[in-house]
Amino acid sequence: MKNRLLGLILVVSGSLSAQNKFPDFLVGTWLSEDGRSYEHWDRLSATLLKGYSYQVKNGETKVSEYLDLVQRKDGIFYIPTVIGQNEGKPVEFKLTSSDSVFIFENKEHDFPKKLCYKMVSSTEIFVRVLGENDKGFSFTMKKTNPAVLVTKEKNTTDNPNYDKALAEKLKGDDYGMKSYMFVALKTGPNATTDKKYIDSCFTGHMGNIGRLVEEGKLIVAGPFGKNSLTYRGLFIFNVTTKEEAEALLKTDPAVNSGLLTYDLIPWYGSAAISEYLDASDKIWRKKF
Repeated sequence: MKNRLLGLILVVSGSLSAQNKFPDFLVGTWLSEDGRSYEHWDRLSATLLKGYSYQVKNGETKVSEYLDLVQRKDGIFYIPTVIGQNEGKPVEFKLTSSDSVFIFENKEHDFPKKLCYKMVSSTEIFVRVLGENDKGFSFTMKKTNPAVLVTKEKNTTDNPNYDKALAEKLKGDDYGMKSYMFVALKTGPNATTDKKYIDSCFTGHMGNIGRLVEEGKLIVAGPFGKNSLTYRGLFIFNVTTKEEAEALLKTDPAVNSGLLTYDLIPWYGSAAISEYLDASDKIWRKKF
């Protein structure tokens, strides 16, 4: 990325505090002041945005870099992967300040080492891209409507195996991914030893799993091996919110009885996961 604009577009929100809150206000499309370069961001979860930088020439789109903005335990990071540079490897810039200006830094990188963003208005930002001794350049970017992407079918993807019909059926994003809710089932507070009652609840539990699979709401389920964390099994629900997942869990007799409880975690995975279900129904000989 030496001597190359990274194309990050960050809006500095006046409501953000010095605690470096996750900048999900990036979602949308932005245009550089020269009218040539676009930046587009999508929200995939509360702590993950994905985006890309591109230009449109003669009705065709050329992507220059792919972008991640992620919040982890060790901070908030802007992570570009520039096409044709750095051997295709991403570079991390950590958010170090979010006072009046958002500052992302990577002192080990050649150029830039620092990216600074200041809000001019609700639809305009001032960006500084800096290297050694804070020398670099600056520019303005404005919020805009998305450009019309790629008019020629051959340019719609870099993947030679791309199956448009399958991608649309599975409802994945441009990366072939989508959001799910991951459920870690745990031993619940009900310590009853009534075997008949327990068997009845878990018979209902298994029946409910089958029903949710048939409805397309549950795409992965299975027990964990013995462990010290009281984890019993997992679900991956084909829904995107905690409220939807909890509504499905309320239909499970083992959960309702307190024999099982759970942790809920948003998960981003391949949109093709559900494709294994047809095969799974052809390889079992005995039901649980």
